Amino acid sequence: LQKRSIYLNHIISVSIAREEMGQIQYSDKYFDDTFEYRHVVLPPDTAKLLPKNRLLSENEWRAIGVQQSRGWVHYAIHRPEPHIMLFRRTLNYQQPQQQQENHAQNVLAK
Repeated sequence: LQKRSIYLNHIISVSIAREEMGQIQYSDKYFDDTFEYRHVVLPPDTAKLLPKNRLLSENEWRAIGVQQSRGWVHYAIHRPEPHIMLFRRTLNYQQPQQQQENHAQNVLAK
């Protein structure tokens, strides 16, 4: 069983088995007027090692194997189910970035 160590906020070292990273489950996206949301279900053995009193930074959740596009923020902890991470990002997050990239390409093309 191959494991790798990660460091959460330079304080907590957690060993996560690569097999556990493959067991991470991702919900479909759901929306309100401001945000798009998704939840991520961690394997229980991984979840019990994480801090219970604070949210994870992007570097931290990526280090435990959560993989998703940019802009997602771990915004809440649902205490009855700490193995479920709650994420959100603003609606159309990728649209302004795409417009900036298109503008940069147009400037370079001139």
